[in-house]
Amino acid sequence: MIIRSEERDQMGKRGRACVVVLGDIGRSPRMQYHALSLALQASLQVDIVAYGGSEPHRALRENPSIHIHKMKQWPTIPQGLPKMLKPFMLLLKPLFQFLMLLWYLCVKIPAPDVFLVQNPPSVPTLVAVKWASWLRNAKFIVDWHNFGYTLLALSLGRNSRFVTVYRWFERHYGKMAHGALCVTRAMQHELTQNWGIKAAVLYDQPPEFFHPASLEEKHKLFCRLGEHISESQGVHDCASHGAMGMGSPNLNETLFTAMVADDIFLKPNRPALVVSSTSWTADEDFGILLEAAVMYDRRVAAILNEDDSNVEVLWNEMSAGKQCLYPSFCIFGMQQPLTQDFTPSMNKGKGPEKEKYEEKIRRLHLKRVAFRTMWLSAEDYPLLLGSADLGVCLHTSSSGLDLPMKVVDMFGCGLPVCAVAYSCIKELVKIEKNGLLFSSSSELADELLMLFKGFPEECDGLKLLRNGALEMGSSRWATEWEEHAKPLISEASLLFSVQLSISAL
Repeated sequence: MIIRSEERDQMGKRGRACVVVLGDIGRSPRMQYHALSLALQASLQVDIVAYGGSEPHRALRENPSIHIHKMKQWPTIPQGLPKMLKPFMLLLKPLFQFLMLLWYLCVKIPAPDVFLVQNPPSVPTLVAVKWASWLRNAKFIVDWHNFGYTLLALSLGRNSRFVTVYRWFERHYGKMAHGALCVTRAMQHELTQNWGIKAAVLYDQPPEFFHPASLEEKHKLFCRLGEHISESQGVHDCASHGAMGMGSPNLNETLFTAMVADDIFLKPNRPALVVSSTSWTADEDFGILLEAAVMYDRRVAAILNEDDSNVEVLWNEMSAGKQCLYPSFCIFGMQQPLTQDFTPSMNKGKGPEKEKYEEKIRRLHLKRVAFRTMWLSAEDYPLLLGSADLGVCLHTSSSGLDLPMKVVDMFGCGLPVCAVAYSCIKELVKIEKNGLLFSSSSELADELLMLFKGFPEECDGLKLLRNGALEMGSSRWATEWEEHAKPLISEASLLFSVQLSISAL
């Protein structure tokens, strides 16, 4: 059979990919980076099928090759619903999600060459994408971020029948994919040995907009956030006291920086800036950081032989420029909302445990530590990471096989990290090279004392870790994606083209 060139073009690659997230696309940075790479590095038109809620990064919104399709979400179950109906509603939810996914993947979007789906959630996502790939004669690839059944087990227990059924669906439909990516070598080994799935490791890497902030960027950021830094959590603390007398707004001086004529410099008596990106959920125990802050405050007071009656005197001396052997801390507990219209706020936030921890913060009354719970845009989030002195990661893994994206972002900004220790975290955090690990609040307090003694000039340990973080963060997402993900996408597209040609013959 002779195929005309026009027919051959039609049977070739469609030039499209579909990224599927059964969740808020604004809170799925890895899938956003996939979409950007598919558009920029593979030159594909990209359809994103996901829920709305938070706006994705500006780079996605402004890319003409990326098309975002926001699905309707399952409505919230009314509180007054009779208990006997709740199990029925819970069974209806995955059915509703399955039909909604099929509608978008099979009808609403043009047929793609390949579906790239985030896992978890696994049910009904993997089932729906497999059906859609069959109906639309496309390939599908699973990007394994974690195991869905381990997340479900956190609430139901490992021995639950629902968890057993969920794991079967996840494994069965995961094996039916035409390719797989995963986030760690430990997960790759688990998939190969126990699931029969061959996956390529695609480590999370920061995109180009994560980088160390310049002095000008730091000063402008602190000017924008100055009002919210000076606002305490309902109590007077070292940060709000230090910001007194600067005026509002003040474009020449912030708690951390000052500008004289056209020269910007970091204030030598500034507090150390520590950031902890958190979702304010039960799997990240922010209480560890609170307890470590209390221990740091008390241990420094004991080392310097201070009593509790001279807090105002101490704050006045620090505001006047006195440098101490151990600095004060301004600790930001941040949630990354990725909102398009940004008004920085201490009150926004969706995390279920945020208010609980804010109430605990109000009762601390510490000398040298101030907490701020900030709500940042996608554009200001990397700037704050690039302006900080240390990152603290409280992430623990339900499977023990995934890595925290927030640490990758911190390394991209040259920010060293203290992280909670668990099984595979050493794939990312190299002890005494780019960060430290801790298993308790006491260990974290010890690390803060060790790293920040002599801050800002004479803390050699912190400087060594920063150099290691800069080196680790020099690897970029585009390079990693080009090496490990693009061949998988190209192979799937090539198989698709061959199958179409064979079917035409």
